[in-house]
Amino acid sequence: MSEDDILAPRKSRSGDRSRASGPIIDQEGHEIRPESLEQGFREFRFEFGQAGPFGNLTREQRIARLEAIAKLLDVAFILPGTNIRYGIDGLIGLIPVVGDIITTAISLWLVREARALGAPWYITARMLGNVALDGVVGMVPFAGDAFDVMFRANMRNVRLLRRWLEKQPRM
Repeated sequence: MSEDDILAPRKSRSGDRSRASGPIIDQEGHEIRPESLEQGFREFRFEFGQAGPFGNLTREQRIARLEAIAKLLDVAFILPGTNIRYGIDGLIGLIPVVGDIITTAISLWLVREARALGAPWYITARMLGNVALDGVVGMVPFAGDAFDVMFRANMRNVRLLRRWLEKQPRM
């Protein structure tokens, strides 16, 4: 196949038909009526701009989501035969440079969510400091990965946010 065929495919031998003809068959070999397909596609649509990818979550649901992500990143697994807990942050961090960039980006998203929940500047500044320290030291091969496992920046950040939220009056 030449490069021209990829950019502008040739017309089919049977003429200039843009649509396939014949019955539509499902995996079991049964014929599907075209009307039923059109109905299914009308019901399947996205409403962009209405809500985020997680819908409209309450404050408590957002905090629970942050805690779950922090646990996944920092303490999801136990090293067999020891009491050392680690998360996917330590695993992804094993990929030189790229892994640390990915986990730092996820950690920064957690800080952004904390700010969206109303955390003041001094809390977010401490959270950013934890993320920066984790990201910079994490760039060091092997020693940085061990630091990631022991420092647990995301759990520290969620703990900071939770303590600040507990001091706030309930609405």
